[in-house]
Amino acid sequence: MAGRKSSKNGPKLPVQQLAILAVARFAEPLALTSVFPYLPEMIKSFGVDEKDVAKWAGLTGAIFSVSQSITAVPWGKASDRIGRKPIILIGLVSTMICFLAWGMSTSLSMAITVRAIMGGGNGNVGIIRTMVAELVPEKELQPRAFSIMPLVWSLGSVFGPAFGGFFARPAEHYPGLFGNIEFFKNYPFALPNLMACFVFFISFMTGLLFLEETLEGKRHRPDWGLALGEKLKRSFGRPSSRKHRHRRQSFVDDEASAPLLAPSGAYRPQHALPKAQAASYAEIFTNQTIINLVSYTFLALHSVAYDQVLPVFLNYPRQIPDGTNTHLPFRFSGGFGIGSNKIGTIYTIYGITCGIIQFFLFPLFCARFGVLNCYKAAAATFPIVYLLTPFTALIQHPTARYASLLAIMLVKGVAVIVAFPCTTIMLTNSASSVRILGTLNGFATSFSGIGRAVGPALTGAVMSVGVRHNMIIAPWWLLAAIAAVGAVPAWFIVEGEGPVREESEGEEEEEDEEDERGLVKVATEGEGEGGYGAVGGGRGESVGRG
Repeated sequence: MAGRKSSKNGPKLPVQQLAILAVARFAEPLALTSVFPYLPEMIKSFGVDEKDVAKWAGLTGAIFSVSQSITAVPWGKASDRIGRKPIILIGLVSTMICFLAWGMSTSLSMAITVRAIMGGGNGNVGIIRTMVAELVPEKELQPRAFSIMPLVWSLGSVFGPAFGGFFARPAEHYPGLFGNIEFFKNYPFALPNLMACFVFFISFMTGLLFLEETLEGKRHRPDWGLALGEKLKRSFGRPSSRKHRHRRQSFVDDEASAPLLAPSGAYRPQHALPKAQAASYAEIFTNQTIINLVSYTFLALHSVAYDQVLPVFLNYPRQIPDGTNTHLPFRFSGGFGIGSNKIGTIYTIYGITCGIIQFFLFPLFCARFGVLNCYKAAAATFPIVYLLTPFTALIQHPTARYASLLAIMLVKGVAVIVAFPCTTIMLTNSASSVRILGTLNGFATSFSGIGRAVGPALTGAVMSVGVRHNMIIAPWWLLAAIAAVGAVPAWFIVEGEGPVREESEGEEEEEDEEDERGLVKVATEGEGEGGYGAVGGGRGESVGRG
């Protein structure tokens, strides 16, 4: 378990473990967003008619989310039983293999099948969120901690579209480098996926060697990956940080420091860990968790649908308004008429800006206005953004057209940056117990997966129908209506105090003391019960329950 830094000024973030989780998280947005710039061209390469591209692009994205939603709860329950780390590593390997196959897809049926397997083989979104919650129980630290993964998403969104936009069709775009390579002629969309798979491999190795388990009952089991990581650290002259963790302030490990084994391995824990009880549905689905799950599902539905239908809109041919093919403000069907290169550039600018906003502004917003108020403001912003997006295509001056599009995208980006961490914090704090976090986040991933499936599929189908009737606004206004409905639950959310951690009777705190031989002896002392995330000077006050 990661050692939590503490000082006289209060608890601090477990930076090292959060950084390792961030590395594991980085590969997924990079791989997902790398698809966006070239997906319309990839669908066309399978022989799909241009007016049906939006529909099939939406279904291709939907099948991923359907599979993910079906398997999210089993992955969450598995992480509650065997640990968070093994499930995260399995998800990384599965997705890496699937992306290799995705880049080599030669038919629409193959692409859809691979996407289905890819979604079902990865439950990391909810599990990583659970590990962050277990690492950072203090409410004053949560805005910063829970903003890290969306920040990583933003960073991945910078590199992902760059990979997809600049390296798709390499034999055509860069004939001097790749024009004589038959592989890239036969598989024009493989290169960005090969590059993404390399990042997946780095993420897997980092997690294997340095990520520590956070599930309470599995923290002290042997981990050969960590042991190998410690040997690598020593070989590079870095002392092991695990050997100096005598007193750690984490609600996951607040009874005792981890045993520092003597060379003989003779040390044995004095207290056996109680077996975790299975969470009941009544514990998981309280009024507030249900409201938060509904909010999260709607947010995933419309925000992901926007991201997936936008490249199709940008790739759709330009239309000059006149009296025959347009009847403003509702009837027109023009897009931006740009290819994967320019779409990748737009998304890269968008991702860089969002990353800066995420890192510097989000924690300030939450500290100034509160998590719930920030979420309400974001929820009210989405419908306006969706209503305005299609009208950017009507602007005839190129600079003004792209500037207006980027401005709207940035407003949407800020709203997403605020909304997702806020709803994650509120969902976590609505849980009644730490024991149910893994399963609850599994359900959150499952329900949001349904939203991510319905959103792209529905908007893609509506867009295909809309362009046939010169009404390209149809999917955007549908998203605006959905976002308006999804904003309603925000006004029924009550910020919770956070999950509590059950303690068995007689459970005692263990203090580390070193004798003259450098071995560790354990002295026990009583520990009071404090509030989850409370900021107190004593140990019991700061971490006792939570």
